[in-house]
Amino acid sequence: MATKHQVVIVGGGPVGVGLAVELGLRGIDAVLVERRLTPQPIPKGQNLAPRTLEHFWSWGIVDELRAKRIMPPGMPINGIVAYKDLTSDYWYAPPQREIVQQWYYQKVERLPQYYTEEVLRARMAQCPSITARFGWAAEKIEQDETGVRVTIADANGARETIEGEYVVGCDGGRSKTRAELGIGGGGDDYDQMMVLAVFRSTELHQRLERFPLRSTYNALHPDHKGYWQFFGRVEVGKSWFFHAPVPPGTTADNTDFSAVLHHAAGFPFAIEFDHVGLWDLRVTVADTYRVGRGFIAGDAAHSHPPYGGYGVNTGLEDARNLGWKLAAKFQGWGGETLLESYSAERRPIFEETGRDFIAGRIEEDRDWLARHSPDRDKADFDRAWNERKALMDTRIQSYEPHYEGSPVVAGPPGGRTSAHGKHAFAARAGHHLTPRKLSSGKDVFETLGRDFTLIALGNGLDDDIAMSVRQIESATKTARVPLKTVRDKYEGEAAQLGAKLILVRPDHYVAWCGDNSPADALALLKRAIGTQSIC
Repeated sequence: MATKHQVVIVGGGPVGVGLAVELGLRGIDAVLVERRLTPQPIPKGQNLAPRTLEHFWSWGIVDELRAKRIMPPGMPINGIVAYKDLTSDYWYAPPQREIVQQWYYQKVERLPQYYTEEVLRARMAQCPSITARFGWAAEKIEQDETGVRVTIADANGARETIEGEYVVGCDGGRSKTRAELGIGGGGDDYDQMMVLAVFRSTELHQRLERFPLRSTYNALHPDHKGYWQFFGRVEVGKSWFFHAPVPPGTTADNTDFSAVLHHAAGFPFAIEFDHVGLWDLRVTVADTYRVGRGFIAGDAAHSHPPYGGYGVNTGLEDARNLGWKLAAKFQGWGGETLLESYSAERRPIFEETGRDFIAGRIEEDRDWLARHSPDRDKADFDRAWNERKALMDTRIQSYEPHYEGSPVVAGPPGGRTSAHGKHAFAARAGHHLTPRKLSSGKDVFETLGRDFTLIALGNGLDDDIAMSVRQIESATKTARVPLKTVRDKYEGEAAQLGAKLILVRPDHYVAWCGDNSPADALALLKRAIGTQSIC
């Protein structure tokens, strides 16, 4: 007999478990199926963005996550970029996401993904509505208008069927779920093989003391046409990982990988390998993130090389976005358009992230390295190198994913969902809410509810604001939308939010904002929950 759940999650990496936690904290009955009993001991997905730490804060485990950090307190998370190899006189230490820190409630963090997964698994185990099936893999996924059926098997060949109302594939780049749902995709295949090596070397740590202490070291060699030779610290002074391009036909048996690392560093050093793996460099995105009752998230929906720290951060944002929407549907106040908005919001973000911030960066580096060489024209190279350093701030600050074009956001006329934007404290429909102090001394994030929140700001809560609050609260009751109202003065940092009325979604994005009540508060609420559209 089949077991039944509301949601079946296929894949138990950080995205799948993050989705399970989001659903579990909302009381949704979900089962997670994951073939591995324990997280992979590969130190990938280390750079966690401020926005990602906001998820962990919302899930009540940000302190537990930070406690898993193995780097020393205060260790810089950004890196070094050098020309050719790590002996070069041409190098700089570019800023990373710390330059956008002020627009987020949490600070960046860095730790191996297997520790992140440990924290997520522990939190999932505290959610009574979540069932974890570790050691099982999905073999077949079927759906019809009534629900989904997932056939799972363990290593001994035992099989079971799980029924659910929805299935979500968080099962990686070779997603079984994506294939079973018939979802295609596109993107850039660079026909380039890459190596991932995990190793130990105290000597490398000592040799890199010529630089300020950093977490990563990237050697841009012109022969590699924009592909990175990238060293990253795992445990300071001891362990590392390394990515680099290798020739076609490379195998673990026919290549001296020590020589590959020595070439990237520019000097020999003692190495003890713990892992060597090979992968193909691609930047791809699925055609859609939903078919019927099936969804995909994380690497099942988009894949790319580990450039820029977008992978696990993007995947966990997928989970947060989809989780509250599925819960709203089950709780009776979310509509079909709300579920459709998951793909409408998340897919354009990665399409531009992959094209402009990952593939685009490879192509920019390739073109730059072809145009400039200190051997051909040192004066030109010096000028171009200094210009390159100055552009790093612009690239990071322009990455501000938003949902202005979402069907469930009252965005600006002609608004378009995009990964490109500009950080600002002012609340804007479709954009992430920024942290600001209220008159109590608390940050506005500390006052948000788990579902929708209405922030009402006014000097003494004047009559117009009070009336607007009553109208919106009445509309939420009619639409059965869970709402918490936060009232405060329109002064100090709170005034920097730039609007007296801000409707915040469960994922901390702004659904609507203004200084006066919307013309039709009920229509606005129905739009935000996907039960009615506004033209």
